[in-house]
Amino acid sequence: MKFERKFNPTIWIVLLVFAVITMIGAGLFTPAAAATLTKAEAEMLTFMREEEKLAHDVYLVMYERWGAVIFSSILASEQRHMETMLKMLNKYGLSDPAAGRGIGEFANAEIQGLYDALIAQGNISLIDALHVGVEIENTDIFDIQNALAGTSRKDLRTAYTNLLEGSFNHLQAFEKAIEVQGQ
Repeated sequence: MKFERKFNPTIWIVLLVFAVITMIGAGLFTPAAAATLTKAEAEMLTFMREEEKLAHDVYLVMYERWGAVIFSSILASEQRHMETMLKMLNKYGLSDPAAGRGIGEFANAEIQGLYDALIAQGNISLIDALHVGVEIENTDIFDIQNALAGTSRKDLRTAYTNLLEGSFNHLQAFEKAIEVQGQ
């Protein structure tokens, strides 16, 4: 009597699932969503979330103070930038430094000090407020370029690249507004 081996797909599927589960449990296979960031990447992502909040909050206060449409327009974009950074924080299981904080409130003392100084400068005149916008966008561009240099993760690079393009556009808008003001 000859034994024939028949292909049983159910057994193969069960074995494959068991092998994958075993590899995940052993740490040999990490799904993309569960990937972890380096300490530097996590710190930069957290910092960028607060830096985007700084831009948002300053532009909100400057719009309320001066009523200039440029602040309102760019404010909406900064809100999207904040949301993008929050999505990345959530994806990587990092806490949100902006959670529970009101306008002008920051976890990072350096950002808090910068916010206070920018508000003081921007409250002097509309032209000073526009120069504050230039300063914020130049700072964002510098920090985003550093963030890009510090990661090879495609999702972070895409998010940072989009922020960078927005910051270049905002910078041009503020520079043009200053030019229109004759300064």
